[in-house]
Amino acid sequence: MHIQVINFNLAGITPEQYEGGCNELAQTFADLPGLISKHWLADEGSNTYGGVYIWESEEALHGYLASDLFAGVRDNPAFANVVSNEFGILEGPTQVTRGL
Repeated sequence: MHIQVINFNLAGITPEQYEGGCNELAQTFADLPGLISKHWLADEGSNTYGGVYIWESEEALHGYLASDLFAGVRDNPAFANVVSNEFGILEGPTQVTRGL
């Protein structure tokens, strides 16, 4: 299992416009091969948005990174300061704390 955290700032769109776009794209993300779940993040106060993705494997995550969908996030002019970080997980303590 792999975790990906993407953060960015909105640039030129409102939080409401962003949320509307998220609602439209949610099924597209749900259909990604190897995606277990995506948690959509929003902090209007700091203008920080993004997602926490839980992937079945590192290969699935890298498939997304190579996709047109990720390019659309990375290169979207309405998103500034896009950062994507990926992490493995520590299985033992994650199971204790009810992780997937």
